[in-house]
Amino acid sequence: MLKGSFVALVTPFKNNEIDYNSLEKLIDFQIDNKTDGILFCGTTGESPTLAGDEKERLVRFGLKKINKRIPVMMGTGTNNLQHTISATIKADEWGLDYALVITPYYNKPTQTGLYQYFKTVANSTTMPIVIYNVPGRTGVNIQAETTIRLANEFSNIVGIKEASGDLVQLSRIVKETDNNFAVLSGEDALNLPIMSCGGDGVISVTANILPRKLHDLVELCSKQKYVDALKIHQELIDINDALFIETNPIPVKESLYLMKMIERELRSPLCFMEDENLLKLKKVLNNYKLV
Repeated sequence: MLKGSFVALVTPFKNNEIDYNSLEKLIDFQIDNKTDGILFCGTTGESPTLAGDEKERLVRFGLKKINKRIPVMMGTGTNNLQHTISATIKADEWGLDYALVITPYYNKPTQTGLYQYFKTVANSTTMPIVIYNVPGRTGVNIQAETTIRLANEFSNIVGIKEASGDLVQLSRIVKETDNNFAVLSGEDALNLPIMSCGGDGVISVTANILPRKLHDLVELCSKQKYVDALKIHQELIDINDALFIETNPIPVKESLYLMKMIERELRSPLCFMEDENLLKLKKVLNNYKLV
């Protein structure tokens, strides 16, 4: 079953090309610190700025490096149905374990439209699909009833990354789906509450810089050791806040640069942090002894 702490990995760049030397180091850092899975080409990986051939080279490199030691997921969703189907089929052919399919952004479909969209994607492949619900970015929320219907009707829709912030909605999904359907936190600030409501794991931005902490938090929750997990949750409050002081993944890439793990490079329309926010970020990283 899909579970544990997945890192939504950044894509390192150098001279506007993917920096494979840094990518290799990031993968090693994650595996050495017990990350349970890696997501490539998510929002944190700047997927909208990556060309199709770049995505293929990136994931093929990642899969070879990881060598089946941990599960690998790839973001394949777009707001174009045929593009999403094509990308998901390719992800299956390349050997990915899961495809993360975001709710169509900008289109603002109805719940019926969302159901039909995911139904069509699921029927087009046997690839295990994880729905990604992040209404703050897409402008549309996939409601609990729609998620439950999809989970119960399609065996290859195996989970949801929930980033709506709605714990009632998430709790309904947990209650009305079977144990084979994974509910994953998509919001680091709510990892502990989501796990305590029956979540199975997280897809984390913070795990880019503190992978062992996220692994330990999720593992403690899975063993229902919530008092110990609360200590980690409280420890991570400031860093979780700092990593979203500007649009993700700007702060986390600035952090990894300050930690000397990647070059300081983002692709437009993203840009470097404002000086005032960068000072705040440096202070938090220093408090965590990361720089």
